[in-house]
Amino acid sequence: MNILSVLGFILAIGVLGFGLNLAAAELGLKLFYDIPSIFIVIGGSFASTAISFQLNRIVVLFKIFVRRVIFGKKHNYVKVINEIVSINESYRKGDAIENLSGRASDFFLKEALDLAKGGVLQEEEILRILDERNDNMFASHLNEANKMKVVAKYPPAFGMIGTTMGMIVLLANLDKPDAMKFIGPAMGVCLITTLYGAVLANALFIPIAENLSDDSKETYLKNQIVIKGVELVMQKTNPILLIEELNSFLAPGERLNWSKGA
Repeated sequence: MNILSVLGFILAIGVLGFGLNLAAAELGLKLFYDIPSIFIVIGGSFASTAISFQLNRIVVLFKIFVRRVIFGKKHNYVKVINEIVSINESYRKGDAIENLSGRASDFFLKEALDLAKGGVLQEEEILRILDERNDNMFASHLNEANKMKVVAKYPPAFGMIGTTMGMIVLLANLDKPDAMKFIGPAMGVCLITTLYGAVLANALFIPIAENLSDDSKETYLKNQIVIKGVELVMQKTNPILLIEELNSFLAPGERLNWSKGA
């Protein structure tokens, strides 16, 4: 489980709840509860999302988020490099590449080694295929993140629609007796829809989209390391040179220190 992402969402909910409780003072959180506003914002956002991406895509987007962000793990670049180094050493000692893919825990690395089996494909063909797959995966993942960003536009829009509807009703009833007494409470209800829309967009959909986008970039970098690593393995590169080549993809603090073995 990606514990940091989970803690981040718990913190966001906690801060929001505490802030609302402080704002409501003695009136309590029930001040922010309004069924028509919930229906307009959530129902309208769901309907617009269904029109944009079809209902099954809504479910898929959230499944992707849960699988990749909540239950997924942060990419361990050093672990991947260590696996490539170990595979390279075995290959240099004469082990057949057919026997090495089973030692890879990373799916993309395993797939890359499988392409090299049997010598059917030339080195440049293998690298070209891996580059194309990585580029296509990256584009697909970014597309999913962008769809979530599109969804994030709908709650604030329907929040404003709900507020406008409330204002219309409010102004239409100003000619009634004692109407002035109800302006304050009525304005509060009108603005709740705007609050709901802003909270859904900024505490849920936008963070999900940014998290998916960041995960896509990390996956792309990890696969780039794998592609370069497989190229060097096929050339039976010196282990130190291999490590330094792959370290070039990482920030100084993340690099593998070959002199210490880790």
